[in-house]
Amino acid sequence: MHQSSPDPGSDAEAALLARYASGDAAAARLLAARLTPRLFAHARRVLGDTAEAEDVTQEALLRLWKIAPGWRTGEARVGTWCYRVVANLCTDRLRKRRSVPLDTVAEPEDPRPEAADRLQQLARRDALQAALESLPDRQRQAVVLRHIEGLSNPEIAEILDIGVEAVESLTARGKRGLAAALAGRKEALGYET
Repeated sequence: MHQSSPDPGSDAEAALLARYASGDAAAARLLAARLTPRLFAHARRVLGDTAEAEDVTQEALLRLWKIAPGWRTGEARVGTWCYRVVANLCTDRLRKRRSVPLDTVAEPEDPRPEAADRLQQLARRDALQAALESLPDRQRQAVVLRHIEGLSNPEIAEILDIGVEAVESLTARGKRGLAAALAGRKEALGYET
């Protein structure tokens, strides 16, 4: 039967903890430098939150410093003990997240407009579509490409295979045609007259 060799890192961590318990502040710094990156990484992965992971890591190290004078070498590895503390602290935080009473959670605001506003937007969209359909094909294409799709006149000229001046003329005539088609509907569509 294969016996695993002792982890030299765990012996070093136990030795550092014993030195800290005897009053060696440098040993505490060295031990923290060894443990903190691993404990923080574990907490960050479990919690998904950097600030919470920092808090958990700090709390685990504080608990380690408190128990240092009574640490019994050989019963547990320092790193394993710290991981266990971090795991428990993470579990506690995750439980708190889930245990918030539903009635204390603010009702999220509906980002959509009010029903009346949505109906008005639909009426406006339908009126615009009907007005666009009343335009000659080339004017409609020029107006849609320019004012709805936001393309530049040179881009539209290339798409329609015409000159830039022709695009300007088509969009100007198309806008006049839309204005005429929608003129009598301003109030019904919610626009001030």
